Amino acid sequence: MFEQLWRVEPNWGVAPNKKRARRTRGFSVAATEILRSSDQDSYARRFEQIIGNSPALEAVLEQVERVASTGSTVLIQGETGTGKELIAHAIHNISSRCGRSFVRLNCAAIPLDLLESELFGHEKGAFTGAIAQKIGRFELADKGTLFLDEVGDIPAALQPKLLRVLQEQEFERLGSGRTHKVDVRLVAATHRDLTDMVNRGEFRSDLYYRLNVFPVLLPPLRERREDIPTLVTHFVEILGRRMGREIEHIPPETMAALNSYQWPGNIRELQNLIERAVILSNDGVLPNPLPIAEREQRAAVSPGATTLRDSERTLIQQTLEGVGWVIGGPKGAAAKLGLKRTTLIHKMQKLGIFRPALQSSENAMGTAPSGSFAGHLS
Repeated sequence: MFEQLWRVEPNWGVAPNKKRARRTRGFSVAATEILRSSDQDSYARRFEQIIGNSPALEAVLEQVERVASTGSTVLIQGETGTGKELIAHAIHNISSRCGRSFVRLNCAAIPLDLLESELFGHEKGAFTGAIAQKIGRFELADKGTLFLDEVGDIPAALQPKLLRVLQEQEFERLGSGRTHKVDVRLVAATHRDLTDMVNRGEFRSDLYYRLNVFPVLLPPLRERREDIPTLVTHFVEILGRRMGREIEHIPPETMAALNSYQWPGNIRELQNLIERAVILSNDGVLPNPLPIAEREQRAAVSPGATTLRDSERTLIQQTLEGVGWVIGGPKGAAAKLGLKRTTLIHKMQKLGIFRPALQSSENAMGTAPSGSFAGHLS
């Protein structure tokens, strides 16, 4: 995982140890500077490695701040690749347990017959192959935080034992009659619908209620598109530095394609595709890393968008429709596209984009936009 990543406002692209932003045509791809206000410094300390400033992400982080100090069990839900472990880390980092252990276990990655031993430990000779005593994750996390990822994959036979340790904060190692008391804060995560699993009898309802004390639902990347340019810029900088490749320019059409893609794999998929693009880059220009099949599918869905001008027009119009044709303000289309209000208005005039209620009157007056698209989303 990348080190020293901060939540930042977009369009503050400056390289580390430089006082002025290096601006390039298109999107700046320099490292993002920490904003120097005390509020931003506070966010940087609290939410390392979490990138973005969309309303959807802000709402999640407000929940994190609210629950972190309580010690209550947290259930993080969201699609794969949305950053559930980062949120779990954030909860630990701003809690009173931040100086203690943060222990993680992916329940889906452990064979079912070994999961109980991983959680609670075992004594020497407890089963065939137990040649030495093993300390379990609950014991390792004593006085700290235990993060159980993919908790929906815990088998039914083990669920009562997990429920007991959550309620009583005590357990026995396999092969031992001695009861161990622990003080562990549990943060669980899953991409599964646990409510549906409870209804189908695949997950204990009492365990679900015990885990679901404070649910946190992470939005998929397609629901926080305004964070995509910042994420792209960030990954380009980090991966470019790692590979010794300096990316100086992200073409507007590449950013537009990334911004309109559905991202079924969310941020993990974005990171991997940016890595591919950095490898394939030439002359400091980031290519479009989306597979050819995806580009053809997008073209089939929007047959009219065959040129860069058409693609830009589609992106701007979809953004305007998404915000109710509000241009200015922090939640307006200009802010979401990373443009000045006057620049967006100029682009709309050039591309012939009018609010539906006004378009008929414009046509009646015989006016038609002229000129070709010469700007870029930056």
